[in-house]
Amino acid sequence: MGLFRYSWRTFLREMLLLALAALWWLPFYILTTTSVKPSSEGFTSPFQLPGHPDLGIYAQAWQGSGNGSLGQALESSLIITIGSVMALIALGSSAAYVVARRGGRPGNVVYLLFVLGIILPYQLGIVPLYAAFRRLGLVGNYAGMVLLYTGLLMPLTVFLYTGFVRALPRDYEEAAQVDGAGHGRIFFRVVFPLLRPVTGTVAILTGLIIWNDFFLPLVFLSGTAYITLPVAVYSFVGEYGAQWNLIFAAVAISILPVLGFFLLAQRQLIRSFGGGIKG
Repeated sequence: MGLFRYSWRTFLREMLLLALAALWWLPFYILTTTSVKPSSEGFTSPFQLPGHPDLGIYAQAWQGSGNGSLGQALESSLIITIGSVMALIALGSSAAYVVARRGGRPGNVVYLLFVLGIILPYQLGIVPLYAAFRRLGLVGNYAGMVLLYTGLLMPLTVFLYTGFVRALPRDYEEAAQVDGAGHGRIFFRVVFPLLRPVTGTVAILTGLIIWNDFFLPLVFLSGTAYITLPVAVYSFVGEYGAQWNLIFAAVAISILPVLGFFLLAQRQLIRSFGGGIKG
C-alpha cells in the first residue's frame, strides 16, 4: 500500500464535513443561547451570543408551570421508560427464543403475527384501548403506562430478538441439554448472555421511542401529576407562548438526560447497534 497523500480533494472533503457538522450543531447552538437570553434579545439577535446570560431561566423552567414541574415530569419519564424497557427485554427475549426455536408452521405464524403488529398503527385501536384501561383502573398511573408500552412495542422487540436468535448456533444449548439443564435454565444461563448486542439495540430503540413519545402520555396521563417531559414541555408552550427563552430552557432540560446517556455510552451504543444489526 502507498502512503496517504493529502491533496486538495481531501481538503475539500474535510471542509464539506466540517460545514455539515456546523450545520448539524446549529439547532443546538440556537437552543442553548436562546435559553439564557432575555425574550426581546432572542427575537432581535437569535444567532448572536447572549450579552448577559441569565441561568435563572433554567431554575424557573425547572419549577415548572401550574400543570406540574419538570422535576416531576423527569421522574415520570425515567420510571416509565426504564420500567417499560426492562419488561420488554425480559418478556420479548424469552418470547423470541420460543418463536425462533419453534420450528414449522406454528412458529412462522406467530412470528408473522408479531410482524403484523409492527405494520398496523396502534392509533386505530386507541379508543377501545383507553376504555379498557379506564375500566381496569390503569389510566393515570405508572403501571398502566408500563403495561401499555410493553404491549405496543412487543412486536418490534420480538422481531429484533428473533432474527438474532435464529443466527445463533445451537451447540451451546445442546451441550447444556446433555448436562441435564431445562429449557428455562438454558435460556437464562446460556442464550440470554449471547443476546447482549441485540439487547443493547432493543434498549436503545424502545427507550428512545418511549422517552420521546407525546401522544400516549397526553391521552393516558393528561390532568395527573405523572405527565412525562414531552407533555410538560407542551404545557410550557401553552402557558408561556411569548417567553421563548423559558420554553427553550425546558426543551434543553428535557434532552439533557438522553444527550448525557449518549456521551457516556457512545462506544457501547455503537457496538450494540453493530452487533444487533449483524445478527
